[in-house]
Amino acid sequence: MSVKITYFVHGTTTDNETGKATGWLPGELSELGRKQAIELSVQAADKKFDAVYCSDLKRAVESANLGFGLKYKIVEDARLRECNYGDYSGAPQTFKDNMQWFVNNKFPNGESYKDVEVRLKSFISSLRESYDNQHIAIVAHQAPQLALEVLLKGRTWSQAIQEDWRRTKAWQPGWEYTVD
Repeated sequence: MSVKITYFVHGTTTDNETGKATGWLPGELSELGRKQAIELSVQAADKKFDAVYCSDLKRAVESANLGFGLKYKIVEDARLRECNYGDYSGAPQTFKDNMQWFVNNKFPNGESYKDVEVRLKSFISSLRESYDNQHIAIVAHQAPQLALEVLLKGRTWSQAIQEDWRRTKAWQPGWEYTVD
């Protein structure tokens, strides 16, 4: 029994371009972000998905619809949301220099990265039940992807944060995960 996941990040947002942390705010794709989202279908042209899931936050929904909406039904799932940055939502991303602190500690009026891990664990469990031997696409955010690194690739949170493609500038057109 296994489920294959190809994980795509939503397109660049206006908040990304101005260095703000969006968290659970809806976020707006920038012009570049819309182009990136449209390119998702080209980047995944050699893949066939049995389902396409995305976070229910606007920037992920728009990215999924622009990239895959003509070919697939898009399923929104709140468990794929970005980390809730609470009081830091909409603020400069300077807190990301101390991401490790928020692994076990909640953002003021928000959640911790461990909370995101719990959400993703539930999501993975539902995939196991519904998509045995199938291929799922996900369009979502940074924190859920880091949680997948922890849950499915055996990374510690510290490793996942240090090796994050956003730090290393190692973007790629989809990351592959397997749920066993």
